[in-house]
Amino acid sequence: MGISERDIMGGLAKGLAVIETFGADSPRQSISEVSAASGLDRATARRCLLTLAHLGYADYDGKFFTLTPRVLRLGTACLAGMPLPQLVQPSLDLLSERIGESSSVSILDGAEIVYIARAAQRKVMSISLMPGSRLPACCTSMGRVLLAALPEDQARAILGPGPLPARAPMTLTDPQAVMAELARIRTQGYALIDQEVEPGLRSIAVPLSDARGRVVAALNIGVPARQASVQDLVDMFLPALQQVATDIRAMLH
Repeated sequence: MGISERDIMGGLAKGLAVIETFGADSPRQSISEVSAASGLDRATARRCLLTLAHLGYADYDGKFFTLTPRVLRLGTACLAGMPLPQLVQPSLDLLSERIGESSSVSILDGAEIVYIARAAQRKVMSISLMPGSRLPACCTSMGRVLLAALPEDQARAILGPGPLPARAPMTLTDPQAVMAELARIRTQGYALIDQEVEPGLRSIAVPLSDARGRVVAALNIGVPARQASVQDLVDMFLPALQQVATDIRAMLH
């Protein structure tokens, strides 16, 4: 059943748009910056920000706004209502304990991946990753696994015309090059990333499928580049990832 335009609450939509402008690269913003990032006029952005501050979802120092931990309630409620994180977390914990490396599970949300479960053995990135964290799908191992599971035209639309943002010197910024990687992933069944998300980080990911064979998430392991070559990732970790994926598929039956 379709949703009528008259049933949409415009104020709520604008408030959510304002919240989404905050991220790792923009944790502290002025009204003008939020206005530009959200596409809202300055007066509307100001009212939304002041409302968030009044309700405790943002702090305001007279010039800049920052989100407060109260915002995490929104994401936590969503994750708590999803059975997948609860199903995969014990498997992640066992996997990471066995291999001594951090492992994660994420889902695709537009052009980004969203972490829904993580077992951290060590910090492998300069940023802290946790359930709810987001990264671009185009340059991450889990993101490419998830994009490869989509119809080709849909994956191409998500990537857009390019060039794609370069997070590191080795990031592929040509959508055609990424599409070629997706084709390779479909054939081999896993994705390898060599320092495209961040210098010094390599990762390998496999798809997580349900009983019908539909890819619902991705599972990965990330390691420092100095510790393991690209081939080491395949030799040392791919069998363990594939076994966990098989076990999770049985649980999703």
